[in-house]
Amino acid sequence: MQRDELAKMNLQEYTRQTVRKYLNDLKGHQAKNLYDFVIDQIEKGIIEEVLEFTKGNRTQSSEILGITRTTLRNKINKHKLMVS
Repeated sequence: MQRDELAKMNLQEYTRQTVRKYLNDLKGHQAKNLYDFVIDQIEKGIIEEVLEFTKGNRTQSSEILGITRTTLRNKINKHKLMVS
């Protein structure tokens, strides 16, 4: 199995386990907008990690993420991220 395939499987399984735990922890409360919540959290986390990896270099970060620098700037603002 390729390394990328293994990483993808691990990420998918981790996401499933995390969502399962979140749903179980609701203890009868209604889940609302779960999709948007999860996507926002993942988006914020991945952008933070890539920016840290590139030491705040937005050009490198946007290339790694596969998005334009403008989109990256908009997402940084959306999530109120501090960039060094």
